Amino acid sequence: MATREELLKTAQEALQQGRFEEGLAHANSVLADKHEDGDALYVAAVACRYLGRLDDAANHLRQLHAAMPEYGRAWQEEGHLALARGQNETALAAFARATRFNPALEASWREQARIASGAGRAAEAAAASAQQQRLATLPRELIAVTNHLAEGRVLRAEEICRYFLRSNPRNVEGMRLLAKIGLELGILDDAEFLLESAVTFEPDNIQLRLDYVDVLRRRQKFERAREEAEALHASDSDNPLFQSRLAIESMQTGDFDRAFELFEAVLAKLPQDPATLTSMGHALKTKGRSEDAISRYRAAIAAKGDHGDAYYALANLKTYRFSDDELNAMSDQVARPDLAFMDRVHLSFALGKAHEDRGEYQESFAAYAQGNDLKRAQTRYSADAMTAELAKQRELCAAELFEKHASAYHDAPDPIFILGLPRAGSTLLEQILASHSQVDGTLELPDILALAHRLRGRKAGQSLYPAVLHDLSGEQLAKFGEEFITNTRVHRQGAPFFIDKMPNNFRHIGLIHLILPNAKIIDARRDPMDCCFSGFKQLFAEGQEFTYGLTEVGRYYSDYVELMDHWDTVLPGRVLRVQHEDVLDDLEGQTRRMLEYLGLPFEEACLDFHKTDRAVRTASSEQVRQPINRKGQGAWKPFEPYLGDLKSALGKA
Repeated sequence: MATREELLKTAQEALQQGRFEEGLAHANSVLADKHEDGDALYVAAVACRYLGRLDDAANHLRQLHAAMPEYGRAWQEEGHLALARGQNETALAAFARATRFNPALEASWREQARIASGAGRAAEAAAASAQQQRLATLPRELIAVTNHLAEGRVLRAEEICRYFLRSNPRNVEGMRLLAKIGLELGILDDAEFLLESAVTFEPDNIQLRLDYVDVLRRRQKFERAREEAEALHASDSDNPLFQSRLAIESMQTGDFDRAFELFEAVLAKLPQDPATLTSMGHALKTKGRSEDAISRYRAAIAAKGDHGDAYYALANLKTYRFSDDELNAMSDQVARPDLAFMDRVHLSFALGKAHEDRGEYQESFAAYAQGNDLKRAQTRYSADAMTAELAKQRELCAAELFEKHASAYHDAPDPIFILGLPRAGSTLLEQILASHSQVDGTLELPDILALAHRLRGRKAGQSLYPAVLHDLSGEQLAKFGEEFITNTRVHRQGAPFFIDKMPNNFRHIGLIHLILPNAKIIDARRDPMDCCFSGFKQLFAEGQEFTYGLTEVGRYYSDYVELMDHWDTVLPGRVLRVQHEDVLDDLEGQTRRMLEYLGLPFEEACLDFHKTDRAVRTASSEQVRQPINRKGQGAWKPFEPYLGDLKSALGKA
């Protein structure tokens, strides 16, 4: 019996040779076993269009968009189907969406240029034609890289791009694409080096310079990012794009006055620009100016009724309650079949919060589930792969590894790692400790994750980490520790200790211990049902893909507990576990317990953490500006009828 891959290959060959009935039959054979198979749905849609079965083609595309919402080729096919039906405007919108998700689709650019030109929209046609011509000049390898990257085949894209750059080491587009791949894989130092080099080769390439600013921000080199944004702004101080970028980078360096000034300059030219209004709202929220933030978010919605980002920003304040009119407006937008993907995601999560606040738990869960389903389809997260990755930590980071390297390390005592799962109360612990005079609160620093990525090696699809930890010398481990202290100094304000609150660092406690054995590690833990359901309800800015499904988040929590038990066994006493519910029951007792572990004297300011004036960038920013409360405790219980998959996945945890 033919495999799925064999059936699809035969179907694609049949399409290429014009045997559409045969291609459709093979695609249907695949769909009989798996009705959401994206590749088979695409083949079936193309075959049906050529056979004149336009309604069947549309049905296949609807299923394909649900399964793979950002698949550019599917939207290109939607454009071809609209043309077959004589719907030029619908086709133009579909082709535009296709190139937004995959800029290497030459046919979509060509059709945009043709349709826009026919409609007398000369500027739009010229822009699309320029993109088509740009693709025509690119080496075929780089077009393939762009396609693979857009369609989620990151490792294949990396393989082709590296091969191309061996023969063309100064090709800036190749360097830019490899940097983009590095960002996808979390290899931020490589991405920075590539873009810095590319900008040196082509200093007038605006896209390269914008990408370079982005990677510097991702590496949390905020001062450097701001310097680059300042240079762009100086080259054209009236350019709203450059003003907006500089505003964002100014905000990251703590210069909120400059950020607000620049945002206002953009709004003077574009008074109803929803993206700028929303960004300004985010800045105001970070500074604790909630009412001003709300007014900007509402202005963004007034300017663009389907601007899901602003609706979700209101929901993400955690303290905002939507009116009846706002709830109805969101429901109307979600009912639109042509709503953009991320607007639908944002609105789904916002509707979940709106219904939850009203006690409408069935409607709330349905909205949260829709948002999570969309994100899960986008991220293609694999719980099996994560379980295997964490099992490798338990297998390879055994006691003998730490005995072998017992005398090789960097002796800095400065870092305090607060880790665990997101939504477990880590921001509260950070705010408590950052209120101490000897502790700086920083950010969720990417340095440990970036080091782990570097240690994986450069061979696509293969990881040397964590096995490579056995092969490192004492000098290498000490150097990694020294680099961590040096690279994170930029985030500190002069206190002797500082906090790194990256939750996912729990995966790398073995690495942390090897390079910084005098660092302190606090495991922020919360009741599993509260923690997991809170994660399920949260739309994260990036990362945390495991939260977008009840089974996925439950398995992740269970794997986390198992790995933490392992660290407790091989590194006894190394980690202080702080249970969120214990903090709620006894704030002073748990605060004293943490300070004793850190070797710090008690300070009353830690109990008045909500009065501490510091920028907080996580989803809990408004909550930690209030005295201790139990608003989130037991929030899962009204949803219990819908959480069977979560309970099953949690198992013993």
